[in-house]
Amino acid sequence: MQTDCNLDFLSAYGRVFRVLDDQDSGNLCFGLERGERRYFLKFAGAQTLRYQGTPEQAVKRLKQASAIYMELSHPCLIPYHCSEKVGDGFVMIFDWVDAICMGKQYPGQREQFMALPQESLLDVFEAVLEFHRYVAKRGYVAIDFYDGSILYDRSAHKPYICDIDFYQKSPTVNTMGRMWGSSRFMSPEEHTLGAVVDEVTTVYTMGATAFALFGGETEHTLEKWRLSEERYRVAMRAVASKRSERYPTLAALTAAWKLAK
Repeated sequence: MQTDCNLDFLSAYGRVFRVLDDQDSGNLCFGLERGERRYFLKFAGAQTLRYQGTPEQAVKRLKQASAIYMELSHPCLIPYHCSEKVGDGFVMIFDWVDAICMGKQYPGQREQFMALPQESLLDVFEAVLEFHRYVAKRGYVAIDFYDGSILYDRSAHKPYICDIDFYQKSPTVNTMGRMWGSSRFMSPEEHTLGAVVDEVTTVYTMGATAFALFGGETEHTLEKWRLSEERYRVAMRAVASKRSERYPTLAALTAAWKLAK
């Protein structure tokens, strides 16, 4: 924290059993339990150490995100309950999922995630594709999707997606230059001021996700790829630098992935 913040309001939601504060989003996150139920609470309104904006900006963004979670509700998305104003801040409340995260910011969990059986990793990728086909159908484009957005509940053998706060209506225009996100998952247009960002952009992100799951994450080489060469060619087309060379839709990418063996 850069400045003090009164967090006494948390007691109204339950007992804190986990704090996730090493964020650059301007949010503080907590695991809370009340009786036999556990919840994940995301709070904006504090001046966190790594955040470069103002608490007011973080609050505005989290309020906007609440509408996105409602509109994109899906079995693959972490279950969302409600949002509300708390003092000068804002909270979003989700179910707590006992899952491991693929993100590199959690090295221990990532090691466990990447050690999952190949069948489980294929289930993860298919769930990610399924959710993003739904996202496209609802008229949205994935912004800031990366490995930290992917969870896996080992006891239930179920993948989940979280942290879709920056998703936007499609098409949108890059007004930033370098947009939010991890460079490993970002298309050329997400680095280009004035470029159109749309479903073809999400196709790139899905291809990058395939490489992150199955090998060659930063090099995209066949030598590091752990699946068939046919599926390697599908992933390579998805991450083509030229938009015209990618699959035109997520449905087309999914069909090609299923056809390849």
